[in-house]
Amino acid sequence: MSKAHTGSKTKEYLQRYMEGVEKRNPGQPEFCQAVYEVASTIFPYIADKPMYHENQILERMAEPERVISFRVPWTDDEGRIRTNRGWRVQFNSAIGPYKGGIRFHPSVNESILKFLGFEQTFKNSLTGLPMGGGKGGSNFNPKGKTDNEVMRFCQSFITELYRHIGEDTDVPAGDIGVGGREIGYMFGQYKRITNRFVGVLTGKGIEFGGSKMRTEATGYGAIFFLRNMLEQHKESMEGQRVLISGSGNVATHAAEKCLQLGAKPLTLSDSGGFVYCADGFTQEQIDWVKELKNVRRGRISEAADEFKNIDFSEGRPWGVEGDCAVPSATQNEVDGKDAKILMKNGVKAVAEAANMPCEQDAVDAFVDGGVMFGPAKAVNAGGVGVSGLEMSQNSARIAWSEDELRKLLENMMKDIHDSCVQYGESKSGPVNYLAGANVAGFVKVADAMLSYGHV
Repeated sequence: MSKAHTGSKTKEYLQRYMEGVEKRNPGQPEFCQAVYEVASTIFPYIADKPMYHENQILERMAEPERVISFRVPWTDDEGRIRTNRGWRVQFNSAIGPYKGGIRFHPSVNESILKFLGFEQTFKNSLTGLPMGGGKGGSNFNPKGKTDNEVMRFCQSFITELYRHIGEDTDVPAGDIGVGGREIGYMFGQYKRITNRFVGVLTGKGIEFGGSKMRTEATGYGAIFFLRNMLEQHKESMEGQRVLISGSGNVATHAAEKCLQLGAKPLTLSDSGGFVYCADGFTQEQIDWVKELKNVRRGRISEAADEFKNIDFSEGRPWGVEGDCAVPSATQNEVDGKDAKILMKNGVKAVAEAANMPCEQDAVDAFVDGGVMFGPAKAVNAGGVGVSGLEMSQNSARIAWSEDELRKLLENMMKDIHDSCVQYGESKSGPVNYLAGANVAGFVKVADAMLSYGHV
């Protein structure tokens, strides 16, 4: 059979497959987008592997094993009863317990959590650790709430969720809107209800079973991956001008690691706009932003008032000239138009530190334009990787040092990078990291599913 005929057949299968996914998941654009991004690279790989087709592996992968939805009533400081909705999407447990964060944000809905859980399945597979994929959260907005209100909400949320999770079943972590404070409140309530001290949540405080390096892991890991991509293509991090969006843990630690590796982090942002430092942020300025966001919970524009060499602008930072881009804020923050501007301004490498921050048009533009494009499931896997190490520490009742964990993280990101190269290497041009990450993550999960039979 000719390659042209095989390619035509693959496109036909992909189209029929996506029509089925969209029909079964109406009104869920984020989830369908995530499935298409994976399926479009998996179908060519499995075209000559009938076992995956005959066992409907991709069809089964696009269906979560379980979606739990529940109400979360809580009381505000005025004594009024409020109600939010909570979810846990337990997507795939073929290679281990469900593992994935909990997100508190007004935008949270079933589509977003299914997309995140689907992505998490492949991301966790890439780490090499025995973890399945899951995600959860609520449309609760912690911004503007007092500590007591957040505590009461977290306690109510886990009072329902506790019956669906466990150290060998489902191990949630933090995500947007859920940091150490929220994890502490939820773990305290879980322990109170069950009378058990087990590793059921990750991202915990050091004093009660948490892991050093967890806060830094996603941002540091993303830059380790970016460095690996550059080195694969005979370049180094030294002197690279890096555009970073966001200003939370991922973004600030990505900026910090850029600085440590000799690069210049030029931008940080939030929903109000972005700040730009032509000389690159200093460690003092990055620490100031950490305190601004984590303690005072202020706006990024305040950095321009504090430091003379920092400018503030509305919008996103993608119009600034640079060498590398690390979108670290949220999903779909880079569209096709942004991608063209970034390439025009000299960006040669993009590392997705947030979950699916690039729209499909942007992904296509980067890949077609020969940009080194690191997809989120590979680039930001360092966070869940260290969460997996925290699970190991909790199970064994041990604790690794910060230096040991940093080396484990660095090695893990190198292994993930090498897996992407193995499945995505091209004879001409840059490695197709998108295809490499998707196929590498798929193979492990798919083969485990095949081993179980039709379950």
